[in-house]
Amino acid sequence: MTRKIKHFFEIFSARVTKATGKPLAFILAVVVIIAWAVTGPVFHFSDTWQLVINTGTTIITFLMVFVIQQSQNKDTMALQIKLNELIAASGASNRLINVEDITEEELETLKKFYVRLSALAKKEADIHLTHSIDEAEELHELKAKLRKKKG
Repeated sequence: MTRKIKHFFEIFSARVTKATGKPLAFILAVVVIIAWAVTGPVFHFSDTWQLVINTGTTIITFLMVFVIQQSQNKDTMALQIKLNELIAASGASNRLINVEDITEEELETLKKFYVRLSALAKKEADIHLTHSIDEAEELHELKAKLRKKKG
């Protein structure tokens, strides 16, 4: 696909998504449905009359799937980049940069790490302290050793 086509589709999908997400678009859709329903008696509720709305809504739905997906993909990518920048800039563990590209099994493993981190945080006296997984485990072990020495 050429750059011009990609660029056109990106701009087109952004504008369509923005426009169809407004109340005016919803009102217009309701007006079309009401107009179609009102014309039912004129066309004696014929098969052709029903086919018009079915075909119209099917085509619009089919096309909107691709337009919305394009917009969603772009928004998701932008959000991931922003999160990656925050992770990289904060000094937190870099293992989460590009986490969206790992397998579901690897995500489950990371989830277990964060469940563990949460459990360690609950043991802290100050609930506002934050640590990476590694820092939390080291700190917890250090505190446990200090408690053993005191006790």
